[in-house]
Parts: sequence; structure tokens; C-alpha cells
Amino acid sequence: MSIEHGHSPEEITRRLSGGQPYSPLKDMIYGGIDGAVTTFAIVAGVEGAGLSHSIIVALGLANILADGFSMAASNYSGTKAELDDRRRIIQIEERHIATHPDGEREELRQILSMRGLSGPVLEQATEAIAQNKDNWIGLMLTDEYGLTRDDPKPLRAALATFAAFLMAGAVPLVPFVFGLPNPFALSVYATLLTFFLIGAGKSRWSLAKWWRSGAETLLIGGTAALLAYGVGGLFHPG
Repeated sequence: MSIEHGHSPEEITRRLSGGQPYSPLKDMIYGGIDGAVTTFAIVAGVEGAGLSHSIIVALGLANILADGFSMAASNYSGTKAELDDRRRIIQIEERHIATHPDGEREELRQILSMRGLSGPVLEQATEAIAQNKDNWIGLMLTDEYGLTRDDPKPLRAALATFAAFLMAGAVPLVPFVFGLPNPFALSVYATLLTFFLIGAGKSRWSLAKWWRSGAETLLIGGTAALLAYGVGGLFHPG
């Protein structure tokens, strides 16, 4: 059985002191699925309405750039709001420690008690952590407010979302851009494959089987695509 990380004292120190590294997984899956869904929705809607393929390309490219940027900007703003709220809470805790140290120390003691410490060990741990304000506040952030240990990364989140949106969103347009035969059928197959690959890829970070995760994402994306095609068909001139 493979071991995910080493357990020597040096490896443990290096891993824990490095903080929690930023993972773009959530942002890339979010951007990738939405990019493929929204762009294919345009392709399916325009095709269902029986309009020109040049309209598909124009609207699809506009969607990739405009909607991709909008999603990235929204993710940036949302992540930045989380960062601002985190900094606000840190200031509150700093003020409380300065003005109500006994009450904050009691909160710390109860948090450690809930983690399983008791008796003299509990009192010693409370005093030891209270000697370092950064460690004290860090524990309050995770155990009192449910926040992560490290700051969120708004710019990285936005860039990951935008990049994934561009890559996945371009897939449904490729057959039309290059004038391939039966472009809509190719677009359908390529988009469904993209949904499946995104789902299969994210299984790397979950307990789900790769094929189950892929099928789940395929079902979600395929349903959205089918709805778009059906709505476009309502406006078909024939």
C-alpha cells in the first residue's frame, strides 16, 4: 500500500511548517464544468434553432471570453470577501485578547477540552498556547469560527477558474471553428467526453471510483446540454 507522505521527524516538520498549500481543484472543476456547459448550451441552442454555424462561433467565442471573465471576477470577489472576513475576525480576536484576556483564555481552555485534553495537561496546554498570540488566534479561527488555517488566495482562484473555463469552453466550438464535417455531432461527443474526463479527474481527490465520478459529471452536464437544445428547438423555423 502506497504512503501519501513521509513520517520521519524531518518530513513532518517540513510538511507542517509549510502551511496548507493552495489547491486549485475546486476552482478548476467549477470553471471547467461551467465553461463546457454554457458554451455547449449556446451551440445546442443555436443548432436547435436552425441558425447559421457562424453565429455559433461568434456567440461561443463571446461566451468564453465574457462569461469566463465574469466567473473569474465573481470567484475573485467571493474569495476576497472570505479573506476580508478572516482579517476582520482576526482583529476582533486581537481586541478581545487585549480587553478580555480571562474570557478568551477560558474559550481556549474549552476548545482544548473538546479536543480531549483534561486535568493538568489541559491547563498546561492552555497556558502554553496563550503565550503565543498568533497560535492562540489561529486555533480560535479553526475551532471557533470553522475557518481554514491559512489565508484564501483570491487571484489564484480567479486565474484557475478562468483558465479551466477557457479550456473546457473551447471544446464545443472546435468542430465549428475548423469547419469539420458533422460539426454538431462532433461537438456533442467532444463535450460529453469533456464532462466525463472532468469527473474522472476529480476522482483523484475523492473516494469515488473514476468511472462513477465521471458518469456523475457527465449526467449533470448532459442534462444541461439537453435542456439547452430543447429550448433552442422551440424556436426552429421549420
